[in-house]
Amino acid sequence: MLSILPVAAQNMPRVRQTIKTLAASPMHGRGYVAQGERKAAAYLRQRFRQLGLQPLAPNYTQPFTLDVNTFPGELQLRAQTGNQLRKTRNFRPGIDFIAEPGSGGGQVHGEAVVFDTLAFTQAAARRHWLATSLRNRAVVLSVRHLARLQASPNDDSLRNSLTVAAARITLVPQKLTASLSPTQSPQIQLQLLADRWPAPPVVLDIRVEAELRRQYPTQNIVGLVPGRQQPDSFLVVTAHYDHLGRMGARTYFPGANDNASGMAMLLELAAHYARPENQPACSIVFIAFGAEEAGLVGSRYFVGHPLISLGCIRFLLNLDLLGTGSEGATAVNGRALPAQFQLLQQLNARRHVLPALTARGQAANSDHFPFAERGVPALFLYTRGGPTAYHDVHDRADTLPLTAFAPIFGLLTDFMNALGAATQ
Repeated sequence: MLSILPVAAQNMPRVRQTIKTLAASPMHGRGYVAQGERKAAAYLRQRFRQLGLQPLAPNYTQPFTLDVNTFPGELQLRAQTGNQLRKTRNFRPGIDFIAEPGSGGGQVHGEAVVFDTLAFTQAAARRHWLATSLRNRAVVLSVRHLARLQASPNDDSLRNSLTVAAARITLVPQKLTASLSPTQSPQIQLQLLADRWPAPPVVLDIRVEAELRRQYPTQNIVGLVPGRQQPDSFLVVTAHYDHLGRMGARTYFPGANDNASGMAMLLELAAHYARPENQPACSIVFIAFGAEEAGLVGSRYFVGHPLISLGCIRFLLNLDLLGTGSEGATAVNGRALPAQFQLLQQLNARRHVLPALTARGQAANSDHFPFAERGVPALFLYTRGGPTAYHDVHDRADTLPLTAFAPIFGLLTDFMNALGAATQ
């Protein structure tokens, strides 16, 4: 039986355990394979219940659906190279290569066809390339040349030639960055680190299992601390709990900084205000959004189907990427809300929390945006500095420094108190 008594707030061992739990392999990257996002949602319901938050929907759950492309099973890229193709190289998903978000599935085996860049400038090379049969083959080109093809209105024939190939492998420099897609291409589409590509000739063996999940049921998790003096006036704290999920049977994206860290901060703030001695003057709503990585789907759904009146929201604070902080933090929408940003700066200066606090303009880069579009005053806060792992397999709990996490907690409680949480 779960305790419903509020627990002490701002406990760094508990913060690290929260991030570790959300980023661990049993959560499957909090995505749409093996019900990872549902396992994360169940964990958050339990935490909300333990804190004694009041549900704003049955069992704290606001359901919605989305379309999302997934990679639940086989994901293999293998190359045979060298004299008489005697050398075999197995590329590692997540480390050496990833599937592009809208990649289709299937199998391809055969000699790779490297795109001839002379086709951009020489008529003979262009004719030769267009006469090359790409059907049932894999074509390889750099991300720079793919971007050139996609951007140029004069290269329709070259661009269309690539779509005939059974697979497209794009060579990218330095970093693999994954994302999600609501659609699926008929073509296998992979990204491979450029320095991993071997010298020709290369025979490739590609196997990808892709599943486009339509109307996949997922959810937001929503709880409330009622206000002592103004229960119908709301501050809202949000963070997304979802991440990119799995990529093949053996690889998942932990998402420690993005956004287990923001969820941990939301839970610490909820723990603080759920204690009787800290009960706020106005009500505080805590929303764990699903499907942010799929295009702000959960927050857009909430705005379209609000569980509280949007006009009664005094302010919304969105928390995402709070696991670092050695170089300070950025407040998205800070330029659009100069008074609130100045208040945050003053509180930061008083507490000596962050070495720098920078304002950005409006941006559709997290769950504050659908609210801001509807006129709700909202800031999105994220930290800077430290590890740069983002949308990759390296965003792990054990390497997340949480440099400024504890002092930011104090800064945010001061900020929320000044916006109306403090009792008179």
